[in-house]
Amino acid sequence: MTIDLPGVITDPDLLKSYRRDEADLCEAGTPLAVIRPESTEQVVEAVKWANANNVKIVPQGARTGLAGGANAIDGCLVISMVNMNQILEVDRSNRIAVVQPGVINADLSRAVIKEGLFYPPDPGSWETSTIGGNVATNAGGMCCVKYGVTTEYVLGLEVVLADGRVLKTGRKTPKGVAGYDLTRLFVGSEGTLGIITEITLSLKPLTPEPLTLVAVFPSTSAAGDAVNRIFTAGLAPSLLELIDQVHLRAIEAYQPMGLNVEAKAVLLAAADTGLDRIAELATAAGASEIWQATDAVEAAELLQARRRAHPAMEKLALSMHEHGGLIIDDIAVPRTRLAELLDEIEAIAAKHEITVGVVGHAGDGNLHPNIVVDRGSEQSIAKGRKVFDEIMEFGLALGGTCTGEHGVGLLKRDWLASELGEVGLDIQRRIKNALDPGQILNPGKVLPS
Repeated sequence: MTIDLPGVITDPDLLKSYRRDEADLCEAGTPLAVIRPESTEQVVEAVKWANANNVKIVPQGARTGLAGGANAIDGCLVISMVNMNQILEVDRSNRIAVVQPGVINADLSRAVIKEGLFYPPDPGSWETSTIGGNVATNAGGMCCVKYGVTTEYVLGLEVVLADGRVLKTGRKTPKGVAGYDLTRLFVGSEGTLGIITEITLSLKPLTPEPLTLVAVFPSTSAAGDAVNRIFTAGLAPSLLELIDQVHLRAIEAYQPMGLNVEAKAVLLAAADTGLDRIAELATAAGASEIWQATDAVEAAELLQARRRAHPAMEKLALSMHEHGGLIIDDIAVPRTRLAELLDEIEAIAAKHEITVGVVGHAGDGNLHPNIVVDRGSEQSIAKGRKVFDEIMEFGLALGGTCTGEHGVGLLKRDWLASELGEVGLDIQRRIKNALDPGQILNPGKVLPS
């Protein structure tokens, strides 16, 4: 087949690197070709070529996702958006930025800080993940407990549809309710409804660095109880993260920084005001030790420890098994049920005699159980999947959701069906069919077959 597209990549060795994102144990195929467009027009050309040749399309960003949403399928055309990486506009007065999808999250954050502005969504992969990928999965991060997830900041989009037409949604104004909210329809759609080529984002005024503290707990459920007390008291932390003992030890082994590895769990909290009251409530919930960062440098180090959680757990898995890997859950429950979920995760791990480390955005009730498996053992993988399913089932029974921020991808299609129910699933399929009747965009992702 002749692939008459600019900058096309067909070298088999290079194609291998575009097969998958960072989700473990999700199937991935080999693409027919990869292109890395530099303009909307080139994306349109690629989509029209794919339609003419009956080739499926898988859009990709930096492939930092954890649900298999960017995994290639055999014979597809991968459209990698990493070369569309320009910050097109930063408007200080209107507090907006217009960016291409390949812009790295941290690069945007640093650029707007120079203008006295702040872009709050900050996923753990912020140094490598792209804004387009963040929008496609509706990513969260450590600051979303106060500021909300990505969708709260997306004012408008430019999207190439499955038939090659270019759709512009939304606005640049602070307010606007004209027509159906198509912008939010595409946010979190994981490349199944269209390919995002431009994003208009709202920004916040830059605020002073918040104060930061660490509370040490004798159990994960005690930390969960502290979270409930903090929010019941009406406090508004800008960050409230939980790190369990498995992660503390993994992080310290990955990059030593003097963490208390005997603690069963710690809460990392930051707030503009009310930090003393947070400390009081943590103590009432059973915290055995509380200490506060003395300056911005120390506070930044604490946040960096939290960002090291994923690579640290990957290293731990490899230290435990020659072919060690992780199945990463992303479940969110009402904050009042967090302690119950933490207790149950510990019980499930003990029942199946498997290592499960828990880290997450406790202030949102959003936890990431990391299940350690041996990829070389079918028995270990089966056990890991069983643990994953039991955690998911319990979380949904608490009124939770199968994904707080990572997306559905391949990993959670069946659980999405359980969560949505028959009517919800039918409506989602109707939307997909209306926008992509040929099922050309990221087939097999999100919706179960």
